[in-house]
Amino acid sequence: MLFWFLLALMTGAAVFSVLWPLGRRRSNVISENAADVAVYRDQLAEIKNEQARGLIAEPEAEAARTEIARRLMAAANRPEQGEDKSSRWRRRTAAISALVGIPAAALLLYLSVGSPGLPGVTPSDRVISSTHPDIAMLLARVENHLAEHPDDGRGWELLAPLYLRMGRAADAVNARGNALRLLGETADRQADFGEALVADANGVVTANARAAFERAIALDGKQPKARFFLGLAAEQDGRKADAEKIWQELAANAPPDASYLPAVRAALERLKEAK
Repeated sequence: MLFWFLLALMTGAAVFSVLWPLGRRRSNVISENAADVAVYRDQLAEIKNEQARGLIAEPEAEAARTEIARRLMAAANRPEQGEDKSSRWRRRTAAISALVGIPAAALLLYLSVGSPGLPGVTPSDRVISSTHPDIAMLLARVENHLAEHPDDGRGWELLAPLYLRMGRAADAVNARGNALRLLGETADRQADFGEALVADANGVVTANARAAFERAIALDGKQPKARFFLGLAAEQDGRKADAEKIWQELAANAPPDASYLPAVRAALERLKEAK
């Protein structure tokens, strides 16, 4: 609702910006005609005064009055206070075009390039968007470094989360794989590799991702990321009881300030609502 109110407000401002000069032009024309009428009336009064003082003869005074009266009548009776039919038509056409054309054009433009069906951008999204230029700069530096030093495992490990944040899941998979190969296997690296595989599969825990998570649990039975995604795999397989058990144990053993705890609670709430 707020969006459409703002759209209407901006459209009204655009229409007003077009109609305002037209209205001012008409007002100026009316003021000019009124000024002409006043001048001619003053001239008539001046002729009368000069005739009374004997400064002008009757024939010249009558001729002057006739000419001024003719001009006065023309100014007073001028159509639309000084506008001819052609100018009136152009003004009215411009007004109609502004009232109809601007909103229609704005709506068509928004529907063609906008996304009216998408939710609004959250404050956190705005923060991430504002930092993208810095991320892109860092990304370019690390990529240039790895182009010259492809065996730098730490560089690949730094690059992977940047790729994920930029939505480049396939590149993140490649970076995680290189980090595993060059730096050696750990529970965390296997869990990170599995996470990249899930992102590349649009949230689906594939067989390769499951294998990575299971390997992480084999190395460290408490690895939280691997346990969470194994619960997600159980949910996707239809084993909701198993998923609930995994997530409940994970939540029960999590530190109060664990970063993954909100995601676990949200997953449990989703299961509860599905019952």
